[in-house]
Amino acid sequence: MTAADRSGPGTALVTGASSGIGAHYARHLSADGYDLVLVARRAHRLEQLAEELRDKCGVSVEPLVADLARPEERAAVVDRLGRDDVSLLVNNAGINGYGPFDEADPIVLAQVVELNVTAPTVLTRATVAGMRRRGRGAVVNVASLLAFAGALPPDPLPHRAVYAGSKGYVVTFTRTLAAELEGAGVQVQVVCPGYTATEFHAAQGLEPVGEGAQDLVTVSARAMAAEAVVVASLAALRTGEVVCVPGLDDPTALERLAEVELAIRSASGPELAPRYRAGGAGTA
Repeated sequence: MTAADRSGPGTALVTGASSGIGAHYARHLSADGYDLVLVARRAHRLEQLAEELRDKCGVSVEPLVADLARPEERAAVVDRLGRDDVSLLVNNAGINGYGPFDEADPIVLAQVVELNVTAPTVLTRATVAGMRRRGRGAVVNVASLLAFAGALPPDPLPHRAVYAGSKGYVVTFTRTLAAELEGAGVQVQVVCPGYTATEFHAAQGLEPVGEGAQDLVTVSARAMAAEAVVVASLAALRTGEVVCVPGLDDPTALERLAEVELAIRSASGPELAPRYRAGGAGTA
């Protein structure tokens, strides 16, 4: 008998599970009966959370310490996803790399791309084939409302060219993959929180957030609680929403976005738009 044949929802692998949104995914999923594989860089935090969830929910919890920005450490997570027991993958790990683009450390920017773009792509690829073969499973990718803020300058928003670009990739990747897998029994969701009360803003990414960082997390009137993001995401997963925006009460906004995208794509064809032909633009 394979893991997919056993009773229960199976195993959820959650990245970035040592705090914030990832830790709340772990708590809610364990309460729903999922066994867990928890992935993060901070071993002590993972062990603490694993002990908490084993005691509280009686589920199996496997800590897996890995820096997903490092290909050699990411490989261990890919191997774990190759087993047939993983029925839910939550790609939550991410770093911000905030700062003016021309002043940012190139090493940090490269790590943002590795963790925010390459890691969720590789991990999703590692698990979706098995899910499709079994006819069941789900992938949740955590993005950001900053994916939709490309036209807005910094202040009050952060300098975020690479971060926002990476989250824009996650949104498009998820929506396109969801369409590709329609009817296969595999759900794909992207959740796009706004400003959230977590440790995320306390580090640029080269080093894990320090052990005292949780004391710096404060809930302001502008910040959504991390647990609320997870509650919204799991509710949206049950109803089949591909794009979950936890603070958005009007789902027709996403429908309008799709309509605008369709109008833009209608420009595909052999003819140059008249506005570019006027005045001989582009002629030699």
